Amino acid sequence: MLLTTDKPSYSNIFAAVPQAVEAIQNLSIDDQLGLLWVLYENMGSLVTPAAPDASERIKIAGGLIYEVVSLSHDEQLQFMRDLVGQVNTPLTRAYGTLTSNNKLAFWYQLAEWMRSGEVIATPEGYQLSAPANAVLNKVVALDFNQQIAVLRLIVGKMGINPLAA
Repeated sequence: MLLTTDKPSYSNIFAAVPQAVEAIQNLSIDDQLGLLWVLYENMGSLVTPAAPDASERIKIAGGLIYEVVSLSHDEQLQFMRDLVGQVNTPLTRAYGTLTSNNKLAFWYQLAEWMRSGEVIATPEGYQLSAPANAVLNKVVALDFNQQIAVLRLIVGKMGINPLAA
């Protein structure tokens, strides 16, 4: 059997997810947050079905979610930056105790509240930077399952695992 160059090899398919995760992590903290927002804006309605028992997972993360929503908008933004930057705070440690699927549900709920204004949203007319836009194009080129895997890995790596700290 002859492989053609116009079809991806299996190693390229499996390498695409870690490559996308690494590309995202190489962005600035604010670019990572902006990219995460754009991804949730485009995939949000599909994220919850991708996280098994999403409504139960949101309940598990509920205490932390409600604590974050009670913060001022400036404090909410700082919390999100601290998550991405893995700054050791009580809230980032609380986030670190969640499973990857619970973290996915947590970010889904944050994105919903960003839409409604309960959580600080991206500025009106926000545009991704050129590097973040290039990474977005890589993620968009992935199939749905790979995109969800990228999201799960990105949000899974955020925060501080209190057992490892």
